[in-house]
Parts: sequence; structure tokens; C-alpha cells
Amino acid sequence: MKYRVRIDLSFADEADARALMDFAKEISGAAVSINESNDNEEISFCDLEACLHDEGLPCTRLDRVEVRKLEVETS
Repeated sequence: MKYRVRIDLSFADEADARALMDFAKEISGAAVSINESNDNEEISFCDLEACLHDEGLPCTRLDRVEVRKLEVETS
């Protein structure tokens, strides 16, 4: 069994959003992904986005952390 936390918080101040992202990066070393490299994998991740929906535009990803423990083979 695993324990999952899902958080989707919007902040008016970029510094607050980055502080949460920095904390997520720090603790991501303890996180795991499920069935990594299989067809049914669930990769743990954190995204930091600039949400522009209030301006009629889509979100733009500013940063992403993915938890991958397995080495990816390249040819």
C-alpha cells in the first residue's frame, strides 16, 4: 500500500508558490512512483505553473519534478 497526497493550490504571490515547490523538491527524495517503466506506471510529480486562466490564456509550466528511481536506457 502507498499513501498519496494531491495538492492543487493557487497563489497570488509567486514567492509563495515557489516556496511550496521548493519544499516539494526537498521531500520528493522520499517519494516513490508506482509500477515505474511498466504500461500502468504512475509517476509521482510536482508542477509549478503560471495560471493565466483569469486572462483567458492557458497555464504555462515553469518547473516540474518527476520521481523516477529507475535508470532509463538510451541506445
